[in-house]
Amino acid sequence: MKGSSINTHMGNIIIDNDVIAQYAGGVAVECFGIVGMAGYSARDGLAKLLKMDSLKRGIAVSINNNKLTLDFHVIVAYGVSILAVSENLIDSVKYKVEEFTGIEIEKINIFVEGVRVID
Repeated sequence: MKGSSINTHMGNIIIDNDVIAQYAGGVAVECFGIVGMAGYSARDGLAKLLKMDSLKRGIAVSINNNKLTLDFHVIVAYGVSILAVSENLIDSVKYKVEEFTGIEIEKINIFVEGVRVID
């Protein structure tokens, strides 16, 4: 199990990186302009929209010096400002994930893998 560890006066708390990724994915899809998370197929060179139960596949979580780095592969809505959507995503995820885990986020990288028209 790969996880992030927090040392407290009562002992250690280990949070699996998949738990952090699933939570961060849930926060991300609530943001305006995000259609969903993208799964990237290196074989085909195509990005596909992931279902809600596999959000964590579009997010990479790494920890370095007790700080998190999150990589998001997202699909954005057509016609929205990618800069505005990215800033909103970063602000929301940083606040909510730090509050949820108690671990500081050092960096959030956003990879826009596609654009979709929303019905």
